[in-house]
Amino acid sequence: MAMASLSAPCLLSIAHSFPYYQRKTPHRIAKSAKIRSAINHDATVGSLETSVLPCNVAGPPNGVASIIQPSSCCTAALTPSESTLGRHLARRLLQIGVDDVFSVPGDFNLTLFDHLLAEAGLNLVGCCNELNAGYAADGYARSRGVGACVVTFTVGGLSVVNAIAGAYSENLPLICIVGGPNSNDYGSNRVLHHTIGLPDFTQELRCFQTVTCHQAVVNNLEDAQEQIDTAIFTALKESKPVYVSISCNLAAIPHPTFSHKPIPFSISPRSSDQMSLEAAVEAAAEFLNKAVKPVMVAGPNLRTAKAWDTFVELANVCGYALAEMPSAKGLVPEQHPHFIGTYWGIVSTAFCSEIVESADAYLFAGPIFNDLSSVGYSLFIKKEKTIIVQPDRVVIGNGPTFGFVRMNDFLKALAKRLNRNTTAYENYHRIYVPDGHPLKHDPKEPLRVNVLFQHIQNMLSSKTTVIVEAGDIWFNCQKLKLPSGCGYEHQMQYASIGWSIGATLGYAAGAPNKRVIACIGDGSFQMTAQDVSTMLRCGQNSIIFLINNGGYTTEAGIHNGPYNVIKNWSYTGLVDAIHNGEGKCWTVKVCCEEELAKAIETATEPKKDCLCFIEVIVDREDASKELLPFSSRFAAANSRAPVPR
Repeated sequence: MAMASLSAPCLLSIAHSFPYYQRKTPHRIAKSAKIRSAINHDATVGSLETSVLPCNVAGPPNGVASIIQPSSCCTAALTPSESTLGRHLARRLLQIGVDDVFSVPGDFNLTLFDHLLAEAGLNLVGCCNELNAGYAADGYARSRGVGACVVTFTVGGLSVVNAIAGAYSENLPLICIVGGPNSNDYGSNRVLHHTIGLPDFTQELRCFQTVTCHQAVVNNLEDAQEQIDTAIFTALKESKPVYVSISCNLAAIPHPTFSHKPIPFSISPRSSDQMSLEAAVEAAAEFLNKAVKPVMVAGPNLRTAKAWDTFVELANVCGYALAEMPSAKGLVPEQHPHFIGTYWGIVSTAFCSEIVESADAYLFAGPIFNDLSSVGYSLFIKKEKTIIVQPDRVVIGNGPTFGFVRMNDFLKALAKRLNRNTTAYENYHRIYVPDGHPLKHDPKEPLRVNVLFQHIQNMLSSKTTVIVEAGDIWFNCQKLKLPSGCGYEHQMQYASIGWSIGATLGYAAGAPNKRVIACIGDGSFQMTAQDVSTMLRCGQNSIIFLINNGGYTTEAGIHNGPYNVIKNWSYTGLVDAIHNGEGKCWTVKVCCEEELAKAIETATEPKKDCLCFIEVIVDREDASKELLPFSSRFAAANSRAPVPR
């Protein structure tokens, strides 16, 4: 076999490993997906075909996320004294497009920090706590394709693990790096601080095993490069977080394996089994072509499969009415001529559920049917009418199931076999009534939530991204109509309240060309408020709408009690105190529409370069109309009596 000569530009074929981007440049894929370690930057590696990798990668139609070209500053050769484990890790992070690493210092990672900072172009963003650092890495991965955080052993690791679990649920490649114990302490039967008092250092590792797709404990130099590279490669290939522990005494030590420029990763896309693919397409085409009014619904696993483009191409060809599940909002263009809204059972956007549930065939691409997306298991869809397309399999009705079928391959092939059928969309168009407007109000009347989101709607453009906290805000934001290029991010599977503060920090760091509009409830804000200070230190100009209604509205709707009422804070006063005259910050409290309109005008014009914090005072009982039926169904699902066994 011919030998291939490889160079080492700081590029990575992550377009094949993460769901959020479109590939604009022709490229060839390496035949092997195995990591190649470079002996030197112009070494010849056998049995490997070179890859031409894309430089400019754009986001999906609605700008869910975009990838910034990986830094080119990691190509310079290192002197022997600079060829340390820490520098190798830094160069690898830069090589995959991670310029900002979210961190909290601790005595086990301080030396590692020194060597990460020594690599030009890599920034350590110090966060107020590890949980927020993990949330920030999550947000960064949404805007850049991959994220990273660095914390210290156990006290840091167990603090960040909740954020890593959320990233796992959302299929985000994230490198969680932990400064670990001195390599000499392993097997020494010693008890260390930052542990639970046992000479066993595996508590942290065991916690991460269920929320990461790969774990590496680096406690010797001989295989350190292989372990680090394998972990990063696996995160990109699987679109999941990984855990990397690095002994605190190793980061500064030079080693020959780190002295040369590493060859970029190359990840080969999986291919479908051809016979299974052909059989699946044949069965699906027969199933759909005999339907009278079929529809298609986008699910969140379109991200995992990187299949939003082919899904839209299929919609263009077949003419079906096109809906999205709530967790897939932002993955398909809402300007599509046959888009009918969000399908979420009884809390769907207007007229959407009527069309989906009355269809005689529905194609769900990448759905996740959980208690939340099914509104307490209350969807009115029938399995025998459903084609479910997942990233690696297709299920038609009650069977059969076709395995080893890639979603992109299936959707492309199916588009060539379907007859055009616009009946369902024509039915939607026939019954559709344009949105109404909130009732007229008296001057200085207390602000209503529906009025607030009418104003937020008018702020959206291709230069904005909406970040949505868990809770009643979900329902209001689902009704936002996203302009072309407007990003939209939320965490609907894991639904960890407080996520949005860190995610706003990380997303804004990764996408400085976007202005983030974050919608956060007061209860959620109290969870993670500290890292507004990090936004200020980083000079970010996000707009935070803090919706103050005095408690946990969603929980109160499901099951009310005194525990859903929280202590009110002077939120603008808190942010002013955090600001403390350092950085650019503007805060305001609004109680009526006139004040809101003036605040938005100020935030978008004279204060457009500032972090803007707008506290919105609304009535405790002012919830979206969707929350009422959602809460009752969810409460019923949660309170089901135990089944005798």
